[in-house]
Amino acid sequence: MVFTTTRKVRFEHCDPAGIVFYPRYFEMLNACIEDWFEERLGRSFGAIHVDGGFAVPTARCEVRFTAPSRIGDPLELRLRPLRVGRSSLDLEIDISSNGEARLHADFTLVHVAQATGRPARWPDALRGPIEEDIARTGATEQTEGEAPHGT
Repeated sequence: MVFTTTRKVRFEHCDPAGIVFYPRYFEMLNACIEDWFEERLGRSFGAIHVDGGFAVPTARCEVRFTAPSRIGDPLELRLRPLRVGRSSLDLEIDISSNGEARLHADFTLVHVAQATGRPARWPDALRGPIEEDIARTGATEQTEGEAPHGT
């Protein structure tokens, strides 16, 4: 089962034409990722970044916009983890409104030690829940160095 969360398009998200200004989608996408870490994996970004001495920066983000969203639209964000490597994680997020696709995003995140700025192996406390979520959503696991999903 994919991780699903919702957002409502507000005035703050829109440009003068009343449609979502594309950088605001990136804020929504990041909020979805943060929610997934906390709600599905049991670890908040605060615990990882502030308390844990690690970071989870985005190394790659590819987005296809398919239709505009307007003030008041209810948005459904559906996150699916695809692959976990030694320190990387590929996932995808689809945003729709009332069944109409609005955008598709492919991400690669990297688990990094803040002290060195270098990739660090996912700790078992995160790797286990990530692998469980991959199994639950039907994605396949690859080893580090293999081509990411969709390429």
